Amino acid sequence: MGRKWNNIKEKKASKDANTSRIYAKFGVEIYVAAKKGEPDPESNRALKVVLERAKTYNVPKAIIDRALDKAKGSADDNYQELRYEGFGPNGSMVIVDTLTNNVNRTAPAVRAAFNKQGGSMGVSGSVAYMFDATAVFGVTGKTADEVMDIMLEADVDVRDILEEEDAVIVYAEPDQFHNVQEAFKKAGVDEFTVAELTMLAQNYITLPGDAQAQFEKLIDALEDLEDVQQVFHNVELED
Repeated sequence: MGRKWNNIKEKKASKDANTSRIYAKFGVEIYVAAKKGEPDPESNRALKVVLERAKTYNVPKAIIDRALDKAKGSADDNYQELRYEGFGPNGSMVIVDTLTNNVNRTAPAVRAAFNKQGGSMGVSGSVAYMFDATAVFGVTGKTADEVMDIMLEADVDVRDILEEEDAVIVYAEPDQFHNVQEAFKKAGVDEFTVAELTMLAQNYITLPGDAQAQFEKLIDALEDLEDVQQVFHNVELED
């Protein structure tokens, strides 16, 4: 389980280093979530998840408010959620989640990123079956036993609770995201080092030096694409 948390940390650190890019992506994600229902997180669970994630990335309030105001207005951009699957160097597996208002732009761009870095696009389902959709929360200032007590008190089912380096990590089913969040908040915990709905590989692989470098270029190329929101993979990242 430790390598899963390591990958999440590395992924978050990478995004933290590209704040303007990640802020723009969150702006789109918040807008789309708000348009699905009411632009109020208390009545729109999808929006509440996105806002909690945005909080852990320190997305400025101005960007959040701008996206919510746009959703409240007459703007009606037609965004679609699309998932692409593919393979990187040495058979590594990659999932690419996108939000796009131009499918004809997105698919060729994702395919080109794979091809340029020695990878290839796969068909739907060729990779995703090797990943598990997972809600992940990280908290500090608590022990694993204390977090377990919090979850038991709230009668929340979780997959695992582990102490990993400087945080306690909770892994749960995706539909338990809100329950885990509310259990923590009732216990006075409302700051998270991570609050994600993610795809975790069932098995992780390591790559030799050259393949690792090429793989990292592939991930960077994918994450640089305008329409890409999240990239998941099964490669154990180096610290």
